[in-house]
Amino acid sequence: MANVSTVTEADVEGLWDAVHPGEVLWEEFLQEWGVSQRKLALAIGVAPQRISEIVHGKRRIRADTALRLAQFFGTTAGFWLNLQTMYDLEREAEVLGDLLEAITPLDRA
Repeated sequence: MANVSTVTEADVEGLWDAVHPGEVLWEEFLQEWGVSQRKLALAIGVAPQRISEIVHGKRRIRADTALRLAQFFGTTAGFWLNLQTMYDLEREAEVLGDLLEAITPLDRA
């Protein structure tokens, strides 16, 4: 089992600009371990197109895929879902931009 911990906001803040988890899958797992997209798809029981779309940033990693990737690579499903969540949050923060800045936090005093 790979030694992969849960990715938190503090871990990734400032480390990269909105890296899609498919890029992590491609660079850190498929290329690093010499596994083709097709081999991965067949091994985890999904269509090769799903893996291709994830790798190319055109598809999100959802719970079922996270569980399958975790089982195959010896990680946790949370690892994959956290990568996706951090990507989604960063992208949405960019989209909302000034709107978020204009929101006044609740004063609980």
